[in-house]
Amino acid sequence: MIQSMTGFGKHVVQLPSKKITIELKSLNSKNLDINARIPQSYREKELELRKMIADELIRGKVDFGLYLEITGEETTAEVNQGVVKKYMQQLANIAKGDDVKLLEMALRMPDTMKTEKGDIDPLEYEAIKGAMKQALSEIIIFRNEEGQVLEKDFNARLKNLNALLDEVKTMDPERLDTVRERLEKAVADLKVELDANRFEQELIYYLEKYDITEEKVRLANHLDYFETTLESKDSNGKKLGFIAQEIGREINTIGSKANYAPMQQLVVQMKDELEKIKEQMLNVL
Repeated sequence: MIQSMTGFGKHVVQLPSKKITIELKSLNSKNLDINARIPQSYREKELELRKMIADELIRGKVDFGLYLEITGEETTAEVNQGVVKKYMQQLANIAKGDDVKLLEMALRMPDTMKTEKGDIDPLEYEAIKGAMKQALSEIIIFRNEEGQVLEKDFNARLKNLNALLDEVKTMDPERLDTVRERLEKAVADLKVELDANRFEQELIYYLEKYDITEEKVRLANHLDYFETTLESKDSNGKKLGFIAQEIGREINTIGSKANYAPMQQLVVQMKDELEKIKEQMLNVL
């Protein structure tokens, strides 16, 4: 079963004095690219949290946010009184004003607040990891649901490609007869005497260059292989991409050998279906 790289997961954990929210959003990408937004107080745990994400999401552009909201009286921020007083003195020397106005201006200046970094509470961090696991579970469910939509679309495209290939197979004898007739007429129009046996040999050689038997067989095999890979247990977008490339190669070869307008029209339709598959393939994990 395939999995999309598009997904969203969120979980909130309420602690006695703070609320912590974990948010995960992912989009398609060739590799794993994690953009993390974490409060400074949790920076020491960033690598471990990144590893939790990498182990589960494997690939994609992932935006990870850990948001902290203080809901109790707990705070590690304090007013840096010495700095504030110094600012107020300097501002008083520049312009007149009451202490309240000077204080408002001083508090807008840099370094007026100081934060003491404390150790992360082990129980708090366990709660954060639990929230991360829940958010990862949600985003994987989202990815699986998106994958089912993609798989349904791929199967519809494969059905169309197989139907078009059947038309190509049905049309092929008529195409070869038409090409043969066209060549014979062209030679007849030259109004020259030709050795019949030599002409037949040359004609067979020429028609063999337009033979697409191998391409039809390989294309059918690639379509079957694509469908089998879709049904496999693990999602493998890169593998499906390689198979799609091989499908495209066979379609292009049939188009270049066709030399027959009705068949080339079928080839154009096949290319259109394959292009739609490739567009959706960018989202597959």
